[in-house]
Amino acid sequence: MSSKILNRPYGGGNYAKLDKEDPDEVFHRRAQFLIYKVMQRADDSRRGASFCQIKLCKLKVRIGKRLKKLRKGVVLSMSAARLRIYRMIRIQWKRLFGGRSIAAAGGGGCVVLPAAAAASIFPSL
Repeated sequence: MSSKILNRPYGGGNYAKLDKEDPDEVFHRRAQFLIYKVMQRADDSRRGASFCQIKLCKLKVRIGKRLKKLRKGVVLSMSAARLRIYRMIRIQWKRLFGGRSIAAAGGGGCVVLPAAAAASIFPSL
């Protein structure tokens, strides 16, 4: 029996050699498949969204608006705090140097601060 199997063409299996497919047929079959998929998506979209999906979408929009407002508020408060700090530093400089420019106060571009003044401006030092 084994000798019969070996004598069969194509290795003894039940497989037959397939002819190569025509490129036009492959292209046509692929186009039909894509058309089918597009039609299936169109049918799915016609069914419409359910009540829960609509509610969820509205909730996402509300949450997004609130997060945007919160982010803008944080940025605004940070910039306001920065301005307050700059104002305090400017007031300290005016008190320290009496309204003169920094170059004029140091006498040639080099500013030397007394230890008490440096501690009042920069408490961490």
